[in-house]
Amino acid sequence: MISESMVAFIRSLPERRELTRGDLLVDALKLSEETSKGLVVYDAPFGWINEDARVALIGVTPGFTQMQIAFQAVRRHLIAGKSQEDACRLVKYEASFAGSMRTNLIRMLEELEMHEILGLSSPGDLFGTASHLLHTTSAVRFPTFLDGRNYTGSRPPILRSPFLMRYVREILAPELSSLQSAVFIPLGKSVGGVLAVLEEEGLIPDGRTLYGFPHPSGANGHRERQFAEAKSQLAKRLRAVLGSSPHSTISP
Repeated sequence: MISESMVAFIRSLPERRELTRGDLLVDALKLSEETSKGLVVYDAPFGWINEDARVALIGVTPGFTQMQIAFQAVRRHLIAGKSQEDACRLVKYEASFAGSMRTNLIRMLEELEMHEILGLSSPGDLFGTASHLLHTTSAVRFPTFLDGRNYTGSRPPILRSPFLMRYVREILAPELSSLQSAVFIPLGKSVGGVLAVLEEEGLIPDGRTLYGFPHPSGANGHRERQFAEAKSQLAKRLRAVLGSSPHSTISP
């Protein structure tokens, strides 16, 4: 699940309320960089895959806040005696789309009546009692930074960066292909474009992606308009994809 060197690094982290950039953006975690573009990718414990998921939410890449939450949570779970697999599984739901982004996401999924299709009381259950139905990931799985700031997917566009597309093709594509009955929900146009290319290349199953879902970030000022314009088609497509599975609900 995670390497012994990563476990040792996590256990060595300081016992403070919040980990800092100085704690995490270090050479020991650096996976790769494209110096000419100012891009740096760091390792983080985001590798757990829920192959039984019915819903896969795909962002651009984890930001520093998600990275910070992940390392703090994994450290806490390991110290409490959890296995590496359990620690990584639990942290997925603690760190993924945390804060106002998750609130916006849940509201939009509720308007699409996803909870009714899955037999839940609320889409928010996906991050709690119904987490067995959810898989969260990113186009670039590992935290990526541009000139020291969170990479947003626009400069450079993922599709125009061979450096980033290597992560897309080598990590994201097989990850999504391992999900046998999930709808793929790319958050925003940038990720939607990435999944469209993977479909064209035959690297992920076709017909299971919910295109047109806006990015739920509060920084997306067009979110409400984009969602209102696409809502009818999104709802129809969601029911078509989830309804085509042999079962509409899964017990934990």
